[in-house]
Amino acid sequence: MNKQKETLELSAEKRLETERMHETLTLLQNLTNDQEATIKLILDRLYDVAAVNLINQKLRSRPLNRFTKLIARMSKPAMKIYAWKWFKKNCPQLINNWLHSQVTFNNSQIVPTKVAVEVLENQPYLPERIDNLSQENKYLRSQVKWLTGISFIALTTLGVTVTNLHLNSEALPLQSKQNSQLITE
Repeated sequence: MNKQKETLELSAEKRLETERMHETLTLLQNLTNDQEATIKLILDRLYDVAAVNLINQKLRSRPLNRFTKLIARMSKPAMKIYAWKWFKKNCPQLINNWLHSQVTFNNSQIVPTKVAVEVLENQPYLPERIDNLSQENKYLRSQVKWLTGISFIALTTLGVTVTNLHLNSEALPLQSKQNSQLITE
């Protein structure tokens, strides 16, 4: 009799816990909708920091690094749309799950399982393989130099073209004024 009572109490507590966590999820979803502008600003700032750190970590070449940062800034509006959709879809549930794990007070610590890893003896490369790898490395470096040069030339050409267009657009009003003066004379 006592065991049945405990089981009923536990199931009632579980039902109440599930209901409360569902309410928490609903509140988090409402908070997400109400604070859309704030969340978008947070995502914007996180993108700025993450993009710069990732580019600095992955690209050591200074010109390539700057060019990639420029591309990252230009792709920011598209990122904002996708980041907001992802946040709205996933974050309330993720936050709810994390909060639930914090209030369950499980004492069981996660113990990492030991995985047997077979370690192979370090075998040196054969001389033919070393030569092959060296040639591949030289080829890839030359490709990077070519791509860097082509990118530099393309950006320079673009800059010159934009500058010429800008200068030509400023010169047009002067030419039309001169033409009108010639016609009136």
